[in-house]
Amino acid sequence: MVKGKRQAVKDKGGEKRSSDKVHLELETMKSMLARALADYDNLNKRVERERQNLGKIASISIVVRLLPILDGLESAQAHLQDAGLAISIGEFKKVFSEEGLTEIKPKTGDGFDENLMEVIETVPGEQKGKVADLILVGWKFTDGQVVRHAKVKVYN
Repeated sequence: MVKGKRQAVKDKGGEKRSSDKVHLELETMKSMLARALADYDNLNKRVERERQNLGKIASISIVVRLLPILDGLESAQAHLQDAGLAISIGEFKKVFSEEGLTEIKPKTGDGFDENLMEVIETVPGEQKGKVADLILVGWKFTDGQVVRHAKVKVYN
């Protein structure tokens, strides 16, 4: 086609349209297709994010139910010092680690962090606002989301 000249094109109804109109319609359709493909790509990404979030929610639900069992095993281990029990506790913690969980285990003298810890009791002492004692280990995901805050005593 020579630029600047209009050619007549017949459509299905037998009407003549100029090639400029056909070109405009083609560009419009291309644009609509590009938007539809972008929308589809965004939908796929959103569905994948939601699938990952649901997986994480399921993990949290299971972990929350298993933490009291682990606490009981650790309490028993403190009294019994049993090798088999130590192996079971290690396996529990290995599974948690594989799920992306880490312990929140502040030490005596660490500064209190309200994002990771919960104060159970305040005790007199010179190090105001510092951890006096760890009562219960907390757990969080490696991305920072806390599953259970560490329960601590804090100096007042």
